[in-house]
Amino acid sequence: MSQLQEHYKTNVVEQLIKGGKYANRMQVPKLEKVVINMGVNSKHDKDVINEAQAELVTITGQKPIVTHAKKSVANFNVREGMPVGVKVTLRGKRMYEFLERFLNAALPRIRDFRGVNPRGFDGRGSYTMGVKDQAIFPEVEMDKVKHNLGMDVTIVTSANTDAEAKELLKLLGMPFSS
Repeated sequence: MSQLQEHYKTNVVEQLIKGGKYANRMQVPKLEKVVINMGVNSKHDKDVINEAQAELVTITGQKPIVTHAKKSVANFNVREGMPVGVKVTLRGKRMYEFLERFLNAALPRIRDFRGVNPRGFDGRGSYTMGVKDQAIFPEVEMDKVKHNLGMDVTIVTSANTDAEAKELLKLLGMPFSS
């Protein structure tokens, strides 16, 4: 069991119950999944998709799937069925391990980091943030990186409101900016 998962079970649940909003452990919101998505412009270079897949495998430890365009958009030179990105959905043990590395190792490596944007909630308890460069992860070797590929990290919780989700993520160690 990862340290973050153990911290959630022992400390976070107890703190949220003591807050008075929840009567028992089953009502306390929990993390359901983490989705990492890399949008890729593969119009010019076909190897970008393969590079993005390899990067996500090293970062998450799980093989990503290739996402394809649902419809054609002439302004972006995208045809229906073209590969436009890769994504990974993490649950359980891998989710907690990824979040632990993300919070403790990757986020502090961002230059001029002052916390994550607290306005990334969707109204239903999920939080999404963008990362501009995959090189913040210690697993990525800088010599092998050909393209800077940003990614979106979405943390899905079982919370019903943004306030509950924000409190949960704050107790887990998410460094929100003021």
